[in-house]
Amino acid sequence: MVDLYRAYPPEFYARNTVIVARELIGSFLCRKLEDASVLWGPIVEDEAYRQHEPASHAARGPTPRCQVMFGPPGYAYVYFIYGRYHCLNVVTEEAGYGAAVLLRAVGADQTKGPGKLCETWDIGFQHNGISLMNPGFSLWICPGDRPGPELIVCSRRVGITKAEELPWRFYLKGHPSVSGPKFPGSGKKRQSQN
Repeated sequence: MVDLYRAYPPEFYARNTVIVARELIGSFLCRKLEDASVLWGPIVEDEAYRQHEPASHAARGPTPRCQVMFGPPGYAYVYFIYGRYHCLNVVTEEAGYGAAVLLRAVGADQTKGPGKLCETWDIGFQHNGISLMNPGFSLWICPGDRPGPELIVCSRRVGITKAEELPWRFYLKGHPSVSGPKFPGSGKKRQSQN
């Protein structure tokens, strides 16, 4: 039984982003709405982005857009793409190093893909910079039933044109909410996502 009102401590996020991305699979994203109802679902797909690689928003150092990525771990970094969608990231590693995990899909209705997740759950700039470690507030992540290693697939990231060879995307094998290609080593080139 998952306790939705328990959160990871800062130490969970203050580690290598790739490790955090893998271990977030199976964790639960929770969203409290204005009417006090709570949406929740397991994270089934995500991607790691680190400052030292060119696909990351943090590659050029702190900017007004990505300043949150350089802050303390465990906070939300939200950005806007294609003039339409917000995308939710979890800040990782130590403050001063720009890194985050992009949440690509959650196992819940109409949350397949990072933009669809934020649109359906009304996640936007109002969540940029908030802690994801406060259960019962507007947005948080809690531990779930971590899948066995044989159920977590590692592949190249989706929709980028730089550092596309890095195997930093993780997803739950066979889950219908996974938004990108569902086999290892796959990836479609478009533009930098994070």
